[in-house]
Amino acid sequence: MPITLRSYINRKTNAAPLAVFRMLFGFMMCYGMIRFWYHGWIETLYIQPKFHFSYYGFEWVKPLGNYTYLLFVICGLSAFFVALGLKYRLAIITFFLSFTYIELMDKTTYLNHYYFISLMAFLMIFLPANAQFSVDNLLRKKAYQNIPQWTIDSVKLLLGIVYFYAGLAKLNSDWLFKAMPLKIWLPSKYDLPLIGDTLMHQTWFQYAMSWSGMLYDLAIPFLLLYKRTRGFAFVLVVIFHVFTRVLFPIGMFPFVMIASTLIFYDASFHKKIIRFINDIFQGFTSKIAVRTEPCYRYTFKKPILLLIGLFFVLQLVFPFRYLLYPNELFWTEEGYRFSWRVMLMEKMGMSTFKIVNGKTGDFFYVDNADFLTPFQEKQMSFQPDFILEYAHYLGDHFTAQGHKNVQVFVESYVALNGRLSQPYIDKTVDLYQEKESFKPKHWILPFNDDIKGL
Repeated sequence: MPITLRSYINRKTNAAPLAVFRMLFGFMMCYGMIRFWYHGWIETLYIQPKFHFSYYGFEWVKPLGNYTYLLFVICGLSAFFVALGLKYRLAIITFFLSFTYIELMDKTTYLNHYYFISLMAFLMIFLPANAQFSVDNLLRKKAYQNIPQWTIDSVKLLLGIVYFYAGLAKLNSDWLFKAMPLKIWLPSKYDLPLIGDTLMHQTWFQYAMSWSGMLYDLAIPFLLLYKRTRGFAFVLVVIFHVFTRVLFPIGMFPFVMIASTLIFYDASFHKKIIRFINDIFQGFTSKIAVRTEPCYRYTFKKPILLLIGLFFVLQLVFPFRYLLYPNELFWTEEGYRFSWRVMLMEKMGMSTFKIVNGKTGDFFYVDNADFLTPFQEKQMSFQPDFILEYAHYLGDHFTAQGHKNVQVFVESYVALNGRLSQPYIDKTVDLYQEKESFKPKHWILPFNDDIKGL
């Protein structure tokens, strides 16, 4: 191992930033589960639908009926235990598994920040986030002053990848030179106080938002790293995420990112937060003697370092898998998910399915509302893997009803980023005979335009 790398791996730092991050992450995830239940989304997204869209390779992950509520309880409680640092290792593993299961239950609900939370939870399994300021310290009567520097830097690196790759994704001709899709979205916010009537319809403002969003994402990880620019960068983080939260219904993600960004601050800042909370609960903890060890030491250091190294190699490479596909990414969406392409498209579609008897030629059309919720139908109408999965569901359904020689065809039209609607799927292809795979989907019709960029 090179000397410089060995010295870095052996470098120590105070455990306070990771402890505060653990607490904020846990409480926000717990609140997120409560919020999801409160709004009735468990019922509308997972209980009511007759059919759920699955991720390729995870078709076995399905909602659990009414037991889905129990899954959310387990996820919320484990997040609460993570926040407290109570049985931390078991709690973070339980949270990762339960949250990721929830995320995989229906592809319709895919969001970049759900993916981010799963990745962060997986990373935290291997970090000593309970080394300090945790209930585990009280139970074991032992805490650790310092932890390896790389444990905190790994959280910073994951946050930096999310931001920087989101910025790279914005380096495309639609975003920078057509202000798309902001040119479509912003005018609909005309009712915002002060700026709705005056700015949202202005072309210059739409371009300014596009370019500033790109520059923000590319620059913010580096601005946060340096002490001289950190305060300014954090102000930008707050302004950017609060503004996007006002403009778009993206849930808790802005607040998760604001809270997570605090880990870039020095340990002295986090020690003040810990002292403040300790002062509040001093009466509960003052009678418990906790021995402070100088530094946390890993039992299986080399395997964990290797695993985390492989984890980050995957995160750096995986978003570029779209380069393996020959067609326009925004059109085919092959390699689009899990690549930090945040709010880059306004896509609308209409897909009409025809069930045909392959021998007689008899056919009838499907009313999608008989099988899908409005939200599911909207998502299905412009995403090819959704269309294929739904075609197979329809084929299986009507075959089970006794229909013979079932073939499934679709006539589909899609509009992308303000362009006129174009034919999307080859209507002569029997989708019931097509199989999902990582290969390019030959039945997606060509995109009659060109989007340049990454």
